[in-house]
Amino acid sequence: MAADIGAFGAMFSLAEWAERDSLLVTSVDSVGTKLMVATMMSRYNTVGQDLVNHCVNDILVQGARPLFFMDYIAADSLAPKVVAELVEGLAAACKEVGCALIGGEMAELPGIYRETEYDLVGFITGVTDRNRAVRGDAAGPGDVLIGLASNGLHTNGYSLARKLFFEVAGLPVDQFIPELGRTIGEELLRVHRCYAPAVLPLLEDLEVKGMAHITGGGLPDNLVRCLPEGRRAIIERESWQVGAIFELIQDLGRVPDEDMYRTFNMGVGYVLVVPESVADEATSRLSASGETSYRVGRIESGQRGVSIV
Repeated sequence: MAADIGAFGAMFSLAEWAERDSLLVTSVDSVGTKLMVATMMSRYNTVGQDLVNHCVNDILVQGARPLFFMDYIAADSLAPKVVAELVEGLAAACKEVGCALIGGEMAELPGIYRETEYDLVGFITGVTDRNRAVRGDAAGPGDVLIGLASNGLHTNGYSLARKLFFEVAGLPVDQFIPELGRTIGEELLRVHRCYAPAVLPLLEDLEVKGMAHITGGGLPDNLVRCLPEGRRAIIERESWQVGAIFELIQDLGRVPDEDMYRTFNMGVGYVLVVPESVADEATSRLSASGETSYRVGRIESGQRGVSIV
């Protein structure tokens, strides 16, 4: 019987993985207050891409390839045009990484959300072979930290950025910023980069001991999650170029360095921990796949944590 609404649950075949010793990897996240910038710009198709790419990066950290994605869209009242743009972005990003968009939920919740406010949440499931799962327990002294460039804020630090640009500085969202080469609204809506196309092939034949997606908490709070006890990551701050958007935020708000590095990705969106013996090959292959990468530091023995020097 045909229907214009799907079943209560979505099905996904695991036949391809049934004979393998595989692990499912799941994650859930949102795009946070970046949605408020989308509302200011009346442009909603990019935040769907942000959400998918963020979630893909989160499970990539453990070596997982995305299988399927589900979304949750909530608002005071759902405008068809807005919903269509949100789903357009979700579908485009899922197609880009070969991930099935198999369903979701839309909710109208008057009284919980103010008029024109939206929430967008994503749920992702991926898979990896048990013997290829990256567990972050093997990093040792001398291992190299390779940072992959971000293209801006991605999906973190927007509460502070919005306050500084739109309240403190009083900028309109369409204000052109010479240092950025675009309007502030266009800069803040740049799509969160997805690192899976470049990183997954490396996992096939290079030893990768740990990975970190640099989101809320910045390098200190995310990189530590892939370090075993007795290992310390030393980040060399001068080893990459911090983007203009971060310099503008720091100057405008007089934000201390420590707070900047714990709030924003500061130009590094993803980090790999690899043995010194494969570091050059890894950076070469990342470059060939279109990534800008840097040797941003090393692993040493010491109290588990991250130092930025």
